[in-house]
Amino acid sequence: MTSPSLHPFDLFGIDTLLNDEERDIRDTVRAMGDRDLRPHIADWFERGSIPARELAAQLGELGVLGMHLQGYGCAGTGAVAYGLACLELEAVDSGLRSLVSVQGSLAMYAIWKYGSREQKEQWLPGMAAGRFIGCFGLTEPDAGSDPGAMRTHARRDGGDWVLNGTKMWITNGSVADIAVVWARTDDGVRGFLVPAGTPGFTAHDIRHKVSLRASVTSELVLEDVRLPADAVLPGARGLSGPLGCLNEARFGIVFGAVGAARDCLETALAYAADRTVFDRPLAGFQLTQQKLADMTLELGKGMLLALQLGRLKDAGRITPERISLGKLNNVREALEIARQCRTLLGANGITLEYPVIRHANNLESVLTYEGTSEVHTLVIGRSVTGVPAFR
Repeated sequence: MTSPSLHPFDLFGIDTLLNDEERDIRDTVRAMGDRDLRPHIADWFERGSIPARELAAQLGELGVLGMHLQGYGCAGTGAVAYGLACLELEAVDSGLRSLVSVQGSLAMYAIWKYGSREQKEQWLPGMAAGRFIGCFGLTEPDAGSDPGAMRTHARRDGGDWVLNGTKMWITNGSVADIAVVWARTDDGVRGFLVPAGTPGFTAHDIRHKVSLRASVTSELVLEDVRLPADAVLPGARGLSGPLGCLNEARFGIVFGAVGAARDCLETALAYAADRTVFDRPLAGFQLTQQKLADMTLELGKGMLLALQLGRLKDAGRITPERISLGKLNNVREALEIARQCRTLLGANGITLEYPVIRHANNLESVLTYEGTSEVHTLVIGRSVTGVPAFR
């Protein structure tokens, strides 16, 4: 005898924690993902390329690019609404959420937070509409978790700045119209706006990826790139500038990882209900139900954590340590859910006919970008002990 099944989120009453606007935004982004993105994502992943320009235009029309920012054509939504949009995009693919996160929470946020009025007016409306694509150049070949070790530098030459260096693993890099590049100067770390096509500035796609294949990942090379004095972001001095941007992007990941995990679990639940093993549904075996129950529990807990952090962010009470809690827990648990779901699908779990192995591969990258699990562990450790263990 069977009883009606519940969605994992229904067990936690998630919808009761959202207001009407948040549910509407979530449903709108989910419908767009199901209609325009999901039918193509396996092919994009397999080919290792995406129609970035077309996607940016679609996402801009949807209103999700920089949606949590105020003014300049941005929607000005709350943090929870933005997080739910990230969740629905990553339920399709982490690469698509990365495109939106880098555009809105890194490149646009850097200009919105630290830029001059002229810089904001020049770039933000077009970026919000998806006419311009941005990227964020912080990570270097030898400086990932320790951005203070960056080698890219900028020197004054008369009224100009001259930049030299290399940035690595840059999402949207080769398709970007504007790059926010961080460099050492005699006055500390500063941010610079580098338009595509500037002499000496080149971007090269990174190939042979087996993770985040539905995403543009590039190397940026700056060789005597000359910029005018007004290319610098006036409001950012020191590492607090780029690190503030990273916290914005990490917040989106807290929700996004839940989306990838939810898609895996929904797939596994449907598969287990339909798959017959030893003359009974796979879902009817105790070991299967143990896996499904454990994953339901972790998924719901991760969603509750994301919502709590979103409410704190909307109230102006979010801190880097709290974002580290969310990023560490939710990505780690999402990856474990993806791996467990793969076991339930057996051999079918390794094909792109199902989304599970694609999510698992993507989450391997999400686990280490925007701060590795080790870094977030040490951030939390410092918070609860008062003793820094980074050096």
